[in-house]
Amino acid sequence: MGAAVGADEKGSVNVELNIVPFIDLMSCLVMFLLASAVWVNIARIDIQPKGKSLAQSAVTEVEDKVILSVLIQKERVWICKSRDGSCSEIPKPSPTAEHDWDKFEVTLAEYKASGDFVDRRDLEIAAESTKSSPVNYKDVISAMDVALRVGFGDVGLSDPAGLAARPQQ
Repeated sequence: MGAAVGADEKGSVNVELNIVPFIDLMSCLVMFLLASAVWVNIARIDIQPKGKSLAQSAVTEVEDKVILSVLIQKERVWICKSRDGSCSEIPKPSPTAEHDWDKFEVTLAEYKASGDFVDRRDLEIAAESTKSSPVNYKDVISAMDVALRVGFGDVGLSDPAGLAARPQQ
């Protein structure tokens, strides 16, 4: 950036600022703004919090509605119904392989086709992660993607302890 300062024969000081660098900087900033605004809208996952909160009172009303819960663990995925406590286990084929998302999709589609969930779109998902067996973020997103593909549009992320139905291990 430069400026030309000089005095002519009348004694006036004339300053000419070079504004090209300012224009370059503004065009770069506008480009980053537009790219990030588009990316934020494309890469968004709409989730609603589900389950019980920690601040909720100990006395809860008995709900007649059946809730479908998905619990993701490092070595398996559980799908449980709240009314009867029945759970379907989908183990990993091997410890180094990914979860069997095709089997998860088929099992979830069977639950969706059952009488309790035909007209419903709600589902709660939780990941139970420990230091010795951490759950990857990719697995949670894959489970949400499968749930959306099957027809559960109202997918909520919950705390593992707050799931309506959990496997009895």
